[in-house]
Amino acid sequence: MDYRKLGTSDLKVSEISLGCWTMGGLNWVDGKPNGWANVDEDEIAEAVKAAVDAGVNHFDNADVYGNGRAERMLRRVLRRLGLKSEDFVIATKMGHFKGTAGHAYEPVHIRHQCEQSLINLGRDYIDLYYFHHGDFGAKGELLEAAAAVMDDLVREGKVRVKGQSAYSEADFERAVPVVRPAVLQSWAHALDPRFVRPGSRVSRLLEEHGMSFVAFSPLAQARLLDKFDPARPPSFEPGDNRRDNAAFGAEALAALKPKLARLKERFGETTEDLASVALRYVLEFPKVACVIPGFRNRRQVECNLAGGRRQLSEDDLRFIEATLQE
Repeated sequence: MDYRKLGTSDLKVSEISLGCWTMGGLNWVDGKPNGWANVDEDEIAEAVKAAVDAGVNHFDNADVYGNGRAERMLRRVLRRLGLKSEDFVIATKMGHFKGTAGHAYEPVHIRHQCEQSLINLGRDYIDLYYFHHGDFGAKGELLEAAAAVMDDLVREGKVRVKGQSAYSEADFERAVPVVRPAVLQSWAHALDPRFVRPGSRVSRLLEEHGMSFVAFSPLAQARLLDKFDPARPPSFEPGDNRRDNAAFGAEALAALKPKLARLKERFGETTEDLASVALRYVLEFPKVACVIPGFRNRRQVECNLAGGRRQLSEDDLRFIEATLQE
């Protein structure tokens, strides 16, 4: 397993790391689905053991994943396996769960959520703490105060490294000069690598500020694994974030199907083949520190780990882009 440095910090993470969103199960935030199908904790423990045995050292969590459920499950699983949490790089985030606050980035709420995450995770500090999105108020009025609280948490030793997650170039450009994070996080996958593509606005930010990028959804929520049949599109439970997402509808899946067939012809037919190609593609971008695919069992972890063994040539990368980004 290769390990890569997070920005200018002294933290290094496994290039294949794991996202814990699935561990939160079905969930709603402000009446909107925000979770995944529920997981079995025994299967999660088996999966985590396989990951750790293979060298995975970084787990990405958030307070909103099951509204604390995923953080607490990660704590239980590591203890159950006899592992010390402090031996791993544990990331978590705040911003989507506002509780009774008017806005999740109110300074008092930030501090409260940090303290609660520390309790949930069973730790005295958070290795990597993210603002989970770039909405700091309608006019950005909460940005400076929020960044100041984050700096206080660093000075107090409760946070080691600051991160900023966001979903648009403008949000990153607004937040980075004030928050001064070491790490940015957003989606990056072979269907849409906009944030990490060299020359992009976010890529320039990464270079200018010496930051690293952590890529979530590197498998496009499993759409790149060819597991969905357009003739029988998936039906997701209430509380699953994929419910009513057009990307999982018959039309979108039918358009994707022949593209995945071309990838299979070149790289192999198995789920491991497709997963390894998708993950390695993202890891080839120079500022990407790691990918954080989700998981719900050992089998999925093993497929994700295949990305650490795959090699892609320049011709392979061009083929993937020409095939998937038409």
